[in-house]
Amino acid sequence: MYQKHFALTAFPFDVTPEPDALFASSSLAEAEARLKHLLELRGIGLVTGEAGSGKTTVCRKVAAELHPGLYRVFYVPLSTGNVMDMYKSVAWELGLPTERNRAAAFRVIRTEISRLTLEARQCPVLIVDEAHHLRNDVLEDLRLLTNYRMDAENRLCLLLVGLTELRRRLAMAVHESLAQRVVVRHHLSGLTREEVPGYLTHRLRLAGCELEVFEPAAVEALFQATQGMPRKLNRLAHYALISAASEKARTVSIDHVQLAREEVGP
Repeated sequence: MYQKHFALTAFPFDVTPEPDALFASSSLAEAEARLKHLLELRGIGLVTGEAGSGKTTVCRKVAAELHPGLYRVFYVPLSTGNVMDMYKSVAWELGLPTERNRAAAFRVIRTEISRLTLEARQCPVLIVDEAHHLRNDVLEDLRLLTNYRMDAENRLCLLLVGLTELRRRLAMAVHESLAQRVVVRHHLSGLTREEVPGYLTHRLRLAGCELEVFEPAAVEALFQATQGMPRKLNRLAHYALISAASEKARTVSIDHVQLAREEVGP
């Protein structure tokens, strides 16, 4: 509806841009630096944040920049099942056959990790997204996958990605062994108030618009309503553009943002 009105080549707030076209926020830069340090250490890392803070996005960006000859990235998006379900997901990502029991599955995964490290000279990187859903026994077995005590260096880099509650869970006594193995922790925050105008301009420019579409008061209203969380900001900006286009306005005002908030809801 508003694409033609604002002469856009695409919907600017509809999908996440490619990794090389992401907005260079301070939160993104800090997360990238932490994750690159994790890759150097080859240990266990933890990335948390509120829903829509960009956790998966930053992991996707870092993974896309890794040299395919030096790293093998394996991504498990979600596992709400038992340990065997997790092993099946990891084995599938590694291209391994599905084993019938837990011990055999654990052994073949460890063997493949060793092969990649020692023979292929690659660093295996296992990213487990939505890790706040994982059961306690699954978290413990993931720790055991990284446990190569006879080696001088770690063979598997494990990154747990989840909502803020994951940090609280790892602080519990039952996960003390895992928490002690976490070498990098990072909590993603939203865009700052100063970054929101640049972010909106960046997303509009990717869609072919060089004009300042959002009025200053509208930008502030967007920040206040979303606290800079990218997903919430994208959604509200999208509906604000619809409101402006329906009134044939050339810019988005604070009133359009308010109408968008009423439509989107809390």
